[in-house]
Amino acid sequence: MTSNALATKVAIVVDGSLPSGLAANTAAVLTLTLGRRVESLIGPDLKDADGSPHAGITTVPIPILTADAATVKQIRNRAVREHGDLLVIDFTDCAQRTRTYDDYARLLEAAADTDIAYLGVALHGPRKQVQKLTGSLPLL
Repeated sequence: MTSNALATKVAIVVDGSLPSGLAANTAAVLTLTLGRRVESLIGPDLKDADGSPHAGITTVPIPILTADAATVKQIRNRAVREHGDLLVIDFTDCAQRTRTYDDYARLLEAAADTDIAYLGVALHGPRKQVQKLTGSLPLL
């Protein structure tokens, strides 16, 4: 691990009341977006001893944690409002209820925070900040 990898941390928090398929989908959506936004999280492609290619995978641990819906929302809102150094990616009921990105955008733009349910949130940034928000949560 590089010193930068040790200075930063990734955590994904998923609403523990979600059915397993929706929880897995939530974690997948969050990690895809995280991987696109933070290119350094994905290592280079590799080859095994036989020369067979293997696509690069994450270079850091990505814990999938669980919390109740209110705590997921609280973590998301605290991260956005109090921790400006964090990359915060959320997955909401607005996204889950729509079939196209345009529909999602329209629904989200019309919703106030009080009306939004957060199914999950991904955090990336300074280790201490991520730990402060997620340190007491159990693994999913």
